[in-house]
Amino acid sequence: MHLSLNVKFILAYLAFALLSFLGISTITSHLMLENAVEEKASAFYQEGVYLSEQYVGNYFEAQEDTDARSAIQSQLSSLSVYLDAQIWLIRRDGEIILDSDTSDSSVAGQVIEAFSPVLPGSTYYTTGDFFGMFRTETLSTLIPVTHNYHVRGYIAIHTPMASVVRIKEGYLLSIYITMIFLMILGFLFAAANWLIVYRPLRKLRRASAEYASGNFDYPIAMNRFDELGSLARTMNFMAGALRDSDEDQRKMISNISHDFRSPLTSIKGYVEAMLDGTIPPGMQEKYLNIVLRETERLTGLTSGLLTLNAMDPKQNRLSRTDFDINAVIRNTVASFEGTCTARRITVDLLFSDWHSYVNADVGKIQQVLYNLIDNAIKFSHPDSKITIETTSKYEKIFISVRDTGIGIPRDSLKKIWERFYKTDLSRGKDKKGTGLGLAIVREIIQLHGENINVVSTEGVGTEFIFSLSRAAQETGGTEAEG
Repeated sequence: MHLSLNVKFILAYLAFALLSFLGISTITSHLMLENAVEEKASAFYQEGVYLSEQYVGNYFEAQEDTDARSAIQSQLSSLSVYLDAQIWLIRRDGEIILDSDTSDSSVAGQVIEAFSPVLPGSTYYTTGDFFGMFRTETLSTLIPVTHNYHVRGYIAIHTPMASVVRIKEGYLLSIYITMIFLMILGFLFAAANWLIVYRPLRKLRRASAEYASGNFDYPIAMNRFDELGSLARTMNFMAGALRDSDEDQRKMISNISHDFRSPLTSIKGYVEAMLDGTIPPGMQEKYLNIVLRETERLTGLTSGLLTLNAMDPKQNRLSRTDFDINAVIRNTVASFEGTCTARRITVDLLFSDWHSYVNADVGKIQQVLYNLIDNAIKFSHPDSKITIETTSKYEKIFISVRDTGIGIPRDSLKKIWERFYKTDLSRGKDKKGTGLGLAIVREIIQLHGENINVVSTEGVGTEFIFSLSRAAQETGGTEAEG
């Protein structure tokens, strides 16, 4: 049987309350009774010693003195009322010669059978029937009476144990009342805990179950500013992120399917047409070149996916070296010379210094530059200009690639880094793009621990700016060859 946290807490609380009352009614009650008996016996002993020293010490030498007997009897009766006890004056042989009780039930003159001044346990007090003299349990304290350094007799002070138990019960009642008060406080604390902690936890548990089942639209309504409120806001944010991620995943799969299906459909159609004779042998070379281009497009898609899959910060390792980023830019631009000439696009290089040494993975930075320049050329108009600029600031080198092309729509700026994402403009203009170039660029820059930003205005142009760490010893670098 699976019990909820709240039920376990209530059961633990009830078990604690029950064990507490059992402990008080047994262990605490027993200890308090022992303490009450000892305190009562101690008080009797002190009064008996005082009585012995002041009044009874020489009485055994002059027992026939009527005045002395009357005075001592009066003292015994007064002290008996004060102590709420019965007091006897006993000879050494066990004869009771005086009793504080002067009524008909007085035991004066009786002899205590088997009387012994040594009480059980060798203490000055005992509980029981005091050598058979009482029918109920009694607390008896025995005090020796000495005179001229000899024991002449004993003072015995008795009180029913019921009176001692009443004292104990009075103390115990106070403890019970305090315990009940603490239990009520504990119950209020449990109720507050249920309202403050358990109910919100139950909401969070329900929300986590909904998220686990794929319902990321389930809201957590919790207007509080403590740790649970922070957790609720975090879970709401997580649900939103998962919902967006799920949507992005569906879009990515849709884009992958689209980008793979189109060339595969073309390849299949042209190959079948050539095999069944629809395309005559004289025209097959033309369509074989189309099949080749579609195959190259599929290869590019596969390579891009493999590159992105390898961009794992925990597994991928950078081969950092110090190199001149300006030289890398010049070499990369040179590889686009034919394309730029064909479209009459000029590339301006603006370097703040002739040499700008950075510490990075030269191969991956070449890939970043290649993708950014390729994008700039792809979306630039004929007879336009692309500007590539490096700027040194503090411990960073900033590289900018700026074009005057078609620009990026505002609602697409945050999505251009997503895998397989292509704007409607790019789909119309770029039939060969995979939508992976900028995703690869961002992964490489983040792998270096740097940042990349984009500024774009539709119909005006686009600028990408990223940073690299300046080399510790700029003069120690060498020009990187493309």
